[in-house]
Amino acid sequence: MNDPSPRIADLPNLGPKSQQMLERAGIRTVAQLRELGAVRAYVRVKRAGANASLNLLWAMEGALSGQHWQQVAKHERLRLLLELEDVENEHKR
Repeated sequence: MNDPSPRIADLPNLGPKSQQMLERAGIRTVAQLRELGAVRAYVRVKRAGANASLNLLWAMEGALSGQHWQQVAKHERLRLLLELEDVENEHKR
């Protein structure tokens, strides 16, 4: 029986390179990505040693919210950066 769930690389804004970075961070399914959310997934990718730019954050948020990554970067940037700062500060405590 085939697994009907999409691969991360099949999501809008993401591709094989994004999928590889996420897999190295232990995020192997779309369900895991959705559960974590873009910000926590981005933090995991960075902690796994990937040289990921903020474009990955915009792309993941866009993939999860159905927006193009450039729209996310334009309209959601401040919210995501503040959330990123909060998550990073949680790990420093």
